[in-house]
Amino acid sequence: MIVPLIKEPPKPAALFKQPFRIPGLTVIAAALGFLLLGSIFFLMVGQPPVATFWAMIKGAFGDGYSLSETLVKTAPILLCGIAAALPARLGLISVGGEGQLYFGALFGTGLVLAIPGAPMYAMLPLMLAASAAGGALWALIPAFLKARMNVNETITTLLLNYVASLFVDFLVYGPWKDPNNLGWPATINFPAAAKLPALFGTRAHIGLIFGLIAAVALYVLTARTRWGTCLRLLRSNRRVAEGIGLSYGRQAILVVCLGGMLAGLAGICETSAIQGRLQSGISNGMGFSGFLVAWMAGGDFLRIIPLSLLLGGLLASGDSLQLFAGLPSSAALVLQGVLFASVLAAGSLKARKGGDRV
Repeated sequence: MIVPLIKEPPKPAALFKQPFRIPGLTVIAAALGFLLLGSIFFLMVGQPPVATFWAMIKGAFGDGYSLSETLVKTAPILLCGIAAALPARLGLISVGGEGQLYFGALFGTGLVLAIPGAPMYAMLPLMLAASAAGGALWALIPAFLKARMNVNETITTLLLNYVASLFVDFLVYGPWKDPNNLGWPATINFPAAAKLPALFGTRAHIGLIFGLIAAVALYVLTARTRWGTCLRLLRSNRRVAEGIGLSYGRQAILVVCLGGMLAGLAGICETSAIQGRLQSGISNGMGFSGFLVAWMAGGDFLRIIPLSLLLGGLLASGDSLQLFAGLPSSAALVLQGVLFASVLAAGSLKARKGGDRV
């Protein structure tokens, strides 16, 4: 039977459902909007906008230490951004990077606690594999529900984030708590064999390399291979694609779980290289920041790299806001929201003029 290749009527625009293109004018509009709204915020809290912005830039990129701290923030954002962008290739909106990050940290930590005396050559590969498996397992739940029952993946991934966070809290407050920590909820410190290698003697770690490799590899795979063509066809016209033998459910499970693996790696990288143990609140919203980056990049894996660096610098500059302006570090999160609103507004205005599609 030959299925006619007739494209279905376009559906209403939604996040990731259509390509989000950001040409030069839109970038300029978004940047000006961010500077304007950011300046208003600084004036509201009694700080000079120009001097405060300059302090933030120096705090993020001003010297070697500042740059290394920016890279520390960039690594989990990059991995979680790719974890959100990959399901978007199939038209899925997965916001589960936060929960997958927590479950990756949980599984990786469980492996470390199970074999604390293992040598580094065995410990690190097993720890990384366990964390990837944990993230994939947590992603499998919404992926299976979507593939078999057509349950909305955005809702399930969002709700499962809180379940994962609370489950980690239960473990670090209870069975896995180090009794020597007194009242601090955390596991024992990781042994030296379970510490991921640092880059160039800084706190930046090999997780950043994982993210860069994943971004480039997935860009090539989705743009140049038969698998990428399969995803594009399923996204643009599922009925026709299934008519020629492609399985939407199988691909949905695959892309969501692969994304979960990357978010899981982000979790153990943060736990092993930065915290040195599993504790409550390890993510600090990195999974949601990754989704923000993936949306701003329009699901483009290569664009995610510089945008992750930009957002990592914004979050790293929180310390500068404390030192220079006496503002709490959470002010950086306010500016992150301002950035998101500026990009969203600029893209929407351009779309209304018939330029970009959002």
